[in-house]
Amino acid sequence: MMAAEGPLALRGGPPSVSPILPGTVQARVYESILEVPPGPWDELVARHSRTVSRAFWEVCECSHLSGFTLRFVLFTEEGPDGTPVPVAATTFYIIRNDLAIFAPGWLRTPLAWIRRFAPGFLRLGMIECGTPITITSPPVAIASRAREEAVYEALDELLQQTGNAQDLHLVVVRDFEGEDRRLQPLFERLGYYWGPNLPNTYLDITWRTPEAYRDALKSYYRSKLNKHLKRNREAGVHHTLVEDFEPIAETLWRQWMVVHTHADEYQRETLSPAFYAEMSRRMGKDSRVLLFRRGEELVGHALLLLDGELLRWLYFGRNLAVNDSLYIYVVYSVIATAIELGMRRVEMGLTTYAIKEDLGARRESTCMALRTLYRPAQPLVRKLYPLLNKVPAVRSKNVFREDSLSASR
Repeated sequence: MMAAEGPLALRGGPPSVSPILPGTVQARVYESILEVPPGPWDELVARHSRTVSRAFWEVCECSHLSGFTLRFVLFTEEGPDGTPVPVAATTFYIIRNDLAIFAPGWLRTPLAWIRRFAPGFLRLGMIECGTPITITSPPVAIASRAREEAVYEALDELLQQTGNAQDLHLVVVRDFEGEDRRLQPLFERLGYYWGPNLPNTYLDITWRTPEAYRDALKSYYRSKLNKHLKRNREAGVHHTLVEDFEPIAETLWRQWMVVHTHADEYQRETLSPAFYAEMSRRMGKDSRVLLFRRGEELVGHALLLLDGELLRWLYFGRNLAVNDSLYIYVVYSVIATAIELGMRRVEMGLTTYAIKEDLGARRESTCMALRTLYRPAQPLVRKLYPLLNKVPAVRSKNVFREDSLSASR
C-alpha cells in the first residue's frame, strides 16, 4: 500500500476565529499546540485519551511528523455572562492520501499500471480530523455541558471552510469505535458517507501473571506459542522494559524504518529519529519501549504508551526484515508487559491480524465519516469508496479454554 505523500502546506490558513453558529458555537484555530491556552485544552481532554494531551501533540509537532500539517481547534459557546466558554477540542491536518488505500487484490494490478502514467490517480488532497498515528475514539473531546450535535455541526462547517479555502477534495473525520459508532446518524444527516476503516485489535487483560495467561490458551495455541518462545530462548533472545530511550532514538528509528520500508500492508505516516526522542522526553513514564536483544545485540523494539488502564502498542521495529519467530515473541512480550503493569486492556494495532488473534486479540470495527467538498459528487463517493477498498472483516476467534473464560469472569 502507498503511504501518505508529503504535507500539503496551508496557504494562509483559516481565520483565527471562525463563527459557525452565530450566538452559539465558535471555533478558534491555532497553528501550533504551543499557542493553545493550556488551561482550556487540558481541562477538556483530561478525561479523554493521552493521545490528545498537550504532551502528545508536542511530540507530533516538535518531531516534524512527515506527511501532516497540523492545526488545533478550541470550540467555545457563549456563557451566561457573555464570555466564551470552552466546550470542545480537536485537531485536524492536511495530507495527500490514497482514496484506494485498502484496494482489493483484483484492483491492485490495474491501479499500479495506471499510476505508471498518472502517479496522482486517486491520490487526493484531503483534510482529516483525528489523531494521525493511532486511533482515538471519538476524535473530539467534548465537555459534558456541551451540546454534542452543535459541536459536530460546527466542526463540519469549519472543515468544509478550510478544505474549500485550500482547494482540497475530501473531508475525513476519524476514528469511531465501540459506542461512538452511535454518531453515524448524525454524520449521515450532515451529508457524510459512513464507512469502515481497518479493524483495530484489543485484548482484555484478566490474568494476574503471564503464566496464567499462557495456561488459559487452548492446547494448540499454547503449544504453538511455547514452540516460538523456546526458539527465541535458545537463540538467546530476551527483552527489557525501558523508560528513558532518548539516547537510542536514532537506532530505534532505523529499526522502525526497516519494518516500514518492507511493509506490504497499510502505511501512512513517516517518523523521524526526533519522534522517538520527543516521545521519551515529553511523555515521561507514560512512554516505554521494550528492547529485544539477541545476546548483547539490540535486534528489535516495541514502542508502548500507557494511556490510563489501556496499554497502546504504537510501533514495532527490527534490524532485519526476515521471517522468523521474533515477531511472535514480541507480541507475547507486549501482552506479558500489560499483565505485569496491571493494565486492563492492551491495544495491539492494525494489520498482522492472524498472529495477534492466535494470541487472543480480537478485532474491533473502526469507522470513519467521509465527504467530498464538491457536493454533487457525494453520491459517487458513496459508491466508489466501498468498491475501491476491501477492509478485513471483523470476526471472533476463540483461543482460550472455556474453563479459563469462566474463571476470569
